[in-house]
Amino acid sequence: MADVLVRGAMAAVCALLLVACGASVAGTPRPLQVGDVERELVEGYFEDLNEAGTQGTTEQRDLLTDTQHPDFRDDGCRLPAGTIKVQPAMSTLRLDPEWTPPGADEHPRGVVLVVAVTLTVVQDGSEVGSQIGSQHVVLLNGKAYGFAPCAP
Repeated sequence: MADVLVRGAMAAVCALLLVACGASVAGTPRPLQVGDVERELVEGYFEDLNEAGTQGTTEQRDLLTDTQHPDFRDDGCRLPAGTIKVQPAMSTLRLDPEWTPPGADEHPRGVVLVVAVTLTVVQDGSEVGSQIGSQHVVLLNGKAYGFAPCAP
């Protein structure tokens, strides 16, 4: 009799385990994508950067310092002379989860995005150089952070 009870209990446990393993979550899996909120934060970052540049070198450098990713504020970056104007090609905005800043061993905290940009250096009201490249922006705690463009 005890043997029958043990077998019955074992069968019930096995049935419960099979049911638990077979449970599924409703919905369709899809890769993480850049949404409207992320896009607005990145656009706002570049708008603020360009607006600060129209106000002057000091204002833009202050903004670059304030928006430098908190884990990379002490990297000894030397900013270019003058101000910078950054024009992002927002259609190229995408996630870049494997990226680490040059010389860093760890991935920055937050959601890392990359976008193609045209970066123009302005000195005394004149454009002195322009370059096309990629700029990384990290979203962390609802704020966009960057990595200041360092002069060579």
